Amino acid sequence: MSEHRYTTYYLDMHCPSQLRGKPMVEDLAIVECRIKQYRFNRFLYQLVGAPWAWTDKLSWSDAQWQALVEQPGHRTWVAYHQGAIAGYYELLRDAEGEVEILYFGLVDSFVGRGFGGPLLTHALQSAWAWAGTRRVWVHTCTLDHPSALANYQARGLRLYREELCDEPAD
Repeated sequence: MSEHRYTTYYLDMHCPSQLRGKPMVEDLAIVECRIKQYRFNRFLYQLVGAPWAWTDKLSWSDAQWQALVEQPGHRTWVAYHQGAIAGYYELLRDAEGEVEILYFGLVDSFVGRGFGGPLLTHALQSAWAWAGTRRVWVHTCTLDHPSALANYQARGLRLYREELCDEPAD
């Protein structure tokens, strides 16, 4: 079995003044899912993640999804354009006030339409609006969309670690 190498990038932000926002685009509505539905999160994960080989949670049971989504520190927002799901993000906050952008992405048919920057701006603003937040962080990798790392950095997130990883080939 051969190995494929990729790089994982870890980025963070320590205060809201570091945010370099991108204005919201017309006809993009971002709504928080205030009623937690773990099956909806599984659907969003598959819808957005399929083109980027998000596979780490494909084998998860209902109980695993439910445990993730229904914990008090987990929140989900969905972006809609003309009634269609354009993308989403999930935030996961720990007891120390560190908020991870757990998942973030656009549906493949909405990539390249100028939604990524405004959606990420919204995610960062939502994380900082959460009372007690001390740090916001995210990770991405070279298997993700080629513009992902640049978008994170353009919004003010700073690279603090890189890891070279091996992935078994299928």
